Amino acid sequence: MGAQARKRKDDPRNLQGRVALVTGASRGAGRAIAGVLGEHGATVYVTGRSVRGQPTTDNLPGTVEESAEEVTRRGGQGIAVRCDHANPQDVESLFVRIRDEQGRLDILVNKAWGGYEGERLMPTYFWQAPLRLWDAMFERGLKAHLLATYFAIPLMIESTASASRTDRKST
Repeated sequence: MGAQARKRKDDPRNLQGRVALVTGASRGAGRAIAGVLGEHGATVYVTGRSVRGQPTTDNLPGTVEESAEEVTRRGGQGIAVRCDHANPQDVESLFVRIRDEQGRLDILVNKAWGGYEGERLMPTYFWQAPLRLWDAMFERGLKAHLLATYFAIPLMIESTASASRTDRKST
């Protein structure tokens, strides 16, 4: 099925008018998910620590700007935001911005992860990885998911309640 068929207004996969946030979207699965959401017409905030013109996490390729450009190329609106998802102030500021700019959030994809930085991770058994690495991943990785969810849920509940009121008024 081509991209044009997916953009029909009656297609349940049409995400026109929907606002999504994909954390950790500068590369990998996060970037791919953001691109597909864009292909279906969503406005997608793509976040991460890697931004154009600065060193990226572990010098890996990919930035939030490149991911936002891909979302837009594929038919959505990509918005790049630098955010360290383990930093509560960064995350809260992100959600204030989304509320101010969009007034809603419909989709949250928690893909940000951290704690592995600087480690040369070779395929190994988990019990052979040093405990300090696990501590760091729990602190940064799981905390990133907790913080995004903590700040997203109130906005998503408001968005759902607002949509329900609008639907009732139009019938």
